Amino acid sequence: MKLKKRIKKLFKILGPGFITGASDDDPSGIATYSQSGAHFGYTQLWTAFFTTPFMVVVQEMCGRIGLVKGRGLAAVIKKRYGKKILYPIVLLLVIANTINIGADLGAMAASAELLIGLPFIVLLIGMTVLTLALEIFISYKVYAKYLKYLTFSLFAYVVVVFIVKQDWSAVAYATFIPQISLEKEYLMNIVAILGTTISPYLFFWQASEEVEDEISDGKLTVMDEGQPKITKKDIRRMRLDTTVGMLFSNLIMFFIIATAASTLFTNGITNVETAEQAALALRPLAGNFTSLLFLIGIMGVGLLGVPVLAGSASYAVAELLGWKSGLYRKLKDAHGFYGIITLATLVGLLVNFLGIKPFTMLYYTAVVNGLVAPILLVVIVLLAGDKKTMGKYTSSKWLSAAGWLITIFMAAAGVMLIWNLV
Repeated sequence: MKLKKRIKKLFKILGPGFITGASDDDPSGIATYSQSGAHFGYTQLWTAFFTTPFMVVVQEMCGRIGLVKGRGLAAVIKKRYGKKILYPIVLLLVIANTINIGADLGAMAASAELLIGLPFIVLLIGMTVLTLALEIFISYKVYAKYLKYLTFSLFAYVVVVFIVKQDWSAVAYATFIPQISLEKEYLMNIVAILGTTISPYLFFWQASEEVEDEISDGKLTVMDEGQPKITKKDIRRMRLDTTVGMLFSNLIMFFIIATAASTLFTNGITNVETAEQAALALRPLAGNFTSLLFLIGIMGVGLLGVPVLAGSASYAVAELLGWKSGLYRKLKDAHGFYGIITLATLVGLLVNFLGIKPFTMLYYTAVVNGLVAPILLVVIVLLAGDKKTMGKYTSSKWLSAAGWLITIFMAAAGVMLIWNLV
């Protein structure tokens, strides 16, 4: 009974950080992790272990900025450093997110087609309308709860990894003993994984959702106006929420790589172009139930990931241009904000008709994110440690040091990849 109460209490605490972490494992993430396991076996499992603490650090900084300032990340950057620095970052964010949205919608529709047999185009339009309706017409309180419950779909991948036979000694070795290669394909996949896990859209989303929660709790009335009164307890709550979310995100990443390695790689299937292709490839190797769980997971996290991608792009654009923003607002009060959400989602829908393989677009988008993220990380680490901006709630020296370390690592990986490509 006590355990049940504790779990219920923890679930109540979980919010923006947990949702952000779970949304990181969207269909594009699933496809990237599946490709990693299929192409390199267990050898890149160490990335899940490695990225966890750094993902916690980066997202805590973003959450801290939003919580303390009562405004989104783009609005804080604009006020501290001006608009010029934001234009290229926001442009790349919108392009990358729109491609991600399109591929995610396509993966959801393709998965649903395999499960229920309706035509792809019907399901694609249905998924698009559903995600837009939920984001635009449902109140933030209900919407946030819906997103939180959707995270449970990711447990499908926890079940899958234990259904499939694993070489656990090889798993343990690959997790704790990094196997590094400077080959072009290996480096590109590392940059793609980093760009998928430590991704710019997550930075903007969590900072803004911390503000949405403050408005929902009555600590603020309007986004980007006024500074909320917060306490150390609020910081601790945000830190716990973020830590659990990032641990959960990387655990799922670990299980997907392990599943693909123990089935696809072992059987010589080394190239995966879509998330649903990974699910179909599992069927003859691990059984129908495994494939079914994989497909259900794709649909669930797609419904979670698409709104986060569209929302983060809209927050960034609206804050850059000084428009009213926030999911707590009604459509009539924030036409521009909801207009960007709608436009990004509809253009994403059209991406599916370009004839370009979705996974190809996603993979290279992840690589671009991995190259762009270090630039934005420099700004985030500086902001989080800036007393003028954060007052007494600046990040600790240890937090800042970890932030600089992952920035340097991601920049170095990007430089090495570019060097190999030239």
